[in-house]
Amino acid sequence: MNINSRAIQDSVEVLSNKKVGAYNHMVFAVGDMASHAKPGNFVAISVGGPSSSLILRRAFAIYRSSNRGAYGGTIELVVAAHGTGSKWLSERSVHERVDMVGPLGTAFGIPTEPVNALLVGGGYGSAPLFGLAEVLKARGCRVDMVLGASVAGKIYAPLEGKRSVNVMTLTTEDGSAGVKGRVTDVMPQIIERNQVEIIYSCGPMAMLEAVNQVAEGANVLHQCAVEESMACGIGVCMTCVVPMRDSAGVIKMQRSCIEGPVVDGSQVVWGSERKIAQGTWGAPQ
Repeated sequence: MNINSRAIQDSVEVLSNKKVGAYNHMVFAVGDMASHAKPGNFVAISVGGPSSSLILRRAFAIYRSSNRGAYGGTIELVVAAHGTGSKWLSERSVHERVDMVGPLGTAFGIPTEPVNALLVGGGYGSAPLFGLAEVLKARGCRVDMVLGASVAGKIYAPLEGKRSVNVMTLTTEDGSAGVKGRVTDVMPQIIERNQVEIIYSCGPMAMLEAVNQVAEGANVLHQCAVEESMACGIGVCMTCVVPMRDSAGVIKMQRSCIEGPVVDGSQVVWGSERKIAQGTWGAPQ
C-alpha cells in the first residue's frame, strides 16, 4: 500500500481564519505537503494543545490546495465547530501553529477524457467538491453541482460554487434556499437532462446511501467520500471501518482512512449502521 507514502508531519502556520456562515474557512502554510494533495484527500490535526487530554487527532477533508503564492504551499479547510477538537481548531489565530499530517487517504478518480459529471454535497461535507470541480473543468468536463442542507445557513459558499460549475442547484429541507427537499429529489432530472456519466458525492452517510441508490437506478458510476470518524488517520486504530465488497463479492471491513475515504459507492454495504454486516469475511456466523 502506497496511498499515504507521501504524507508528512509538520508544524504548520495558520495564515487565515475567517467565519463563513456557520463554518470557519482556514488557510495553512504547509510547504511541500500541498504539492501532493488531491481532491478527496484529508489531513489529521493534533488538537487541544500540548497539555490537552485530547490525544487523538481530528481528520478534516481538504477544501483546496495550492503550491503557488507568497507562502508557498497552502491547504484550505472548512471547519464546523461541532465537537471539542474542531472548536479548538476554529479558535486558532493567524500565525499560530498546529501539528498536521497529510495528505492522507484516497483521492477522487479523474477521467482521462471529458465527461458529464454531477457533484453532490451535503452541508460542510461538500467542501472537497469545490477543488474537484476546478480539476474536472480543467479537463474539459461539464460539471453540475447539487448542494443540500437542512437550512440555507448550512450550505457552504453557494456563490463560490456557482463560479466553479456549469449549473448549481441548491436544496434545503425547510425551503429557505433553492428547491425545497433533498439532493436526491433533483438528481434524476439532472442526470437525464445532462446525460451524466459519473457522480461524485461528499456528505453524511445517510445522504451518500441515498445518492448511491439514485446512481444505481440510473446506471451511473458513483464515487463517494465516506464520512466516518478517523481517530488516527493512518490505518492503525480501526475506528473508521466500513463494510465493502471486493471484486470477488467478498465483504470485508475496510478502513476509511486507507482504502478510503473515496470509494466506489456500489461496493459499500450500505445500512450497516456501524455494525459488522452479515456475511463479512472472518466474522462469526
